[in-house]
Amino acid sequence: MPHLIQPLDIGDPLGPLPQEFAAIMRPELPSLIKEIGVEVTRAYPEYARLLEGPNGQTIRVGVEQSLASFVDLVAEPSTSTEVRDDMCRRFGRFEAYEGRTMDTLQGAYRLGARVALRRAKKVGRSYNFSPMLMLSFADAVFAYIDELESLSREGFLEVQSQSGEQGEAMRRRLLHLILTGSPVPRTAIAELCEQTGWVLPEQVTLVAVRAPAGLDRFSADRDILADLSDPQPHLLIPGPLDDARRLMLEQSLPTTRAAIGLTVPTALAPDSLRWARRVLELVDSGVIDDAPMVHCEHHLTTLWLLSDPALLDQLTERELAPVGGISAARRERLIETLSIWLDTRGTAAQMGELLGVHPQTVRYRMRNLESIFGQQLVDPEARFSTEAVLRALRLRARSERDTG
Repeated sequence: MPHLIQPLDIGDPLGPLPQEFAAIMRPELPSLIKEIGVEVTRAYPEYARLLEGPNGQTIRVGVEQSLASFVDLVAEPSTSTEVRDDMCRRFGRFEAYEGRTMDTLQGAYRLGARVALRRAKKVGRSYNFSPMLMLSFADAVFAYIDELESLSREGFLEVQSQSGEQGEAMRRRLLHLILTGSPVPRTAIAELCEQTGWVLPEQVTLVAVRAPAGLDRFSADRDILADLSDPQPHLLIPGPLDDARRLMLEQSLPTTRAAIGLTVPTALAPDSLRWARRVLELVDSGVIDDAPMVHCEHHLTTLWLLSDPALLDQLTERELAPVGGISAARRERLIETLSIWLDTRGTAAQMGELLGVHPQTVRYRMRNLESIFGQQLVDPEARFSTEAVLRALRLRARSERDTG
């Protein structure tokens, strides 16, 4: 026959639970822990994902510790709760790192309390628990849950208080390591990802920002990494720059000019930033038209043609060697005509309109060019090289005019 727990004093119906209660509840813990786990992961799928991840075992131990500690306190109110307290604070810190509010964790705590009460009612029928005892148990459970929530909130607020300085410093360090390239141990990046709650993406898009830079953190997505204190400020956006990300950038950088690099595998992040910074340089030099947001993908040919000034000088010397020995004025006229022909493949009349000369003058110049360059204008590869050089020279000349 089940043991009978005497009802509590009617004059103090919500007083401490009798110590004998612990002996009844302790055997229920293993199955109760499983039942709470099922209910919580069903109600909060994000916790199911976490339990299957690398921190799953730690979370399970924390849940077991919290439940066991309640029973231990009933058996002996002076029992230390140091381990439990630390675990609850860790839960709160983890919620902050994951970018959630405390609402989800509070909901999980209270759902666990309801499951425990449901189990107590079932057990109570076997042991003939009095209504007053059940009321005391319910009161004790919810008081205990309030204590767990308070401890978790301490951890949560600890991370939030650090986010202004220490948290941002860790995120800047993470950004620096990603941009350093492959010599950095992956474990260092993984450790910072865990500490900051940032998920390492497969692809990234880097953004070069003109100094002085200001980022509206309220409008910016939380997963953006930024270093605006750098002499050349920059941002990292996980994944491609879709319409939503583009709108977010416009809102979070309302008064700052920026160049958006190409979306690349995370290992190539330094290249994306290098190209974006080069685009800003070309904007400053007048080669690329200025705009609040300039996209590298729209200027790839320009980036390529002006990527190596010394090499361009060598190519120019080689490709334009046939006109190197004629007068500067005549050379300029012939190169201008050649450039229009390579761009348009137009008729003499069409080219004459663009050049502002008579078609007969165009024909005369073209005969001169054919005589001077010969096979260089016939062979496709040679013609391509000549065209690339002339386009690069036009871009360089535009820069020299605007900065001269």
